[in-house]
Amino acid sequence: AFAAVAAAVKPAVVNVSTTPKKGSGAEGPPQMEERFREFFGPEFFERFFRRRQPQEPRASGSGVVVDPRGYILTNNHVIENAAEIHVRLSDQRKFTATLIGRDPKTDLAVLKIDAPAPLPVAELGDSDKIRIGQWAVAIGNPFGLDRTVTVGIISATGRTRVGVATYEAFIQTDASINPGNSGGPLLNLDGKVVGINTAIVATGQGIGFSIPINMARDIMRQLIEKGRVVRGWLGIAIQDLSEELAAGFGVAPRSGVLVADVIKASPAEAAGLKAGDIITEFGGKPVREVPDLQKRVAAIPPGQRISLTVIREKKPTRLTLKIGEMPGEETMMAA
Repeated sequence: AFAAVAAAVKPAVVNVSTTPKKGSGAEGPPQMEERFREFFGPEFFERFFRRRQPQEPRASGSGVVVDPRGYILTNNHVIENAAEIHVRLSDQRKFTATLIGRDPKTDLAVLKIDAPAPLPVAELGDSDKIRIGQWAVAIGNPFGLDRTVTVGIISATGRTRVGVATYEAFIQTDASINPGNSGGPLLNLDGKVVGINTAIVATGQGIGFSIPINMARDIMRQLIEKGRVVRGWLGIAIQDLSEELAAGFGVAPRSGVLVADVIKASPAEAAGLKAGDIITEFGGKPVREVPDLQKRVAAIPPGQRISLTVIREKKPTRLTLKIGEMPGEETMMAA
């Protein structure tokens, strides 16, 4: 089964390298430096960043072809701050890629290359159907070792607070992932992509994280169609209910999130939300923690009305709110 998956998908996995923007040196932007330091360790950082000369193309990571017309899905941090993006296919052909769009908040990016004929693609699966304990296959270019195949299991799903992106619901796997695997696919035994490999914990072994393909699919669609990602927005600052806060408000811990502030002229203010409210239900479903509510709000199209329940002065109150569009999106098209 592993051999069949490798044979089917390897032709769709690409090597991605970049040339830094003029004047940026070989280090990359500060946020990229910190990300590589944290997840890949100082030894890798010094070897692959500090010791390289400015403007030297560097092997950044991997990508996977998702459309025969040449659309490639990868990580934002792989191509961040690049003046030029280079893609090498499994048949060793090289292309200069166009950045269709990128989304730092999920660490995803879409590239496009113009090939003379349709390209082999990897089929996208359904990450909502994966189960903890099932087999997982990773393919990528760790340390420049093209199309390396590793195998493990799905260790966990829905991991948040990893510190890689704003919106996180990572698949955790112990399939070996190393620097250079970023942007490559995580596959099930049907050879379908269930995740995009994104990060590792440098101080541990067998702890890698992948963006669920269902999340990546929606981001990719928006980037291809609009060049940016449109997200829902309430206009509130929220925080988790610690045991102390929960006791003070007379509710159970992890039974909602606390509204710390309401932005003026926001959808939340228009609906009557107030600082000190505890949101316990959103769209008829319980709210447990901040990342959960953030993801759910962001996934709702602006303009849609939705109900929510809050605890105010220890009594439940039901409100209806019209979702706004998140302002100041960092998502951008290529210049």
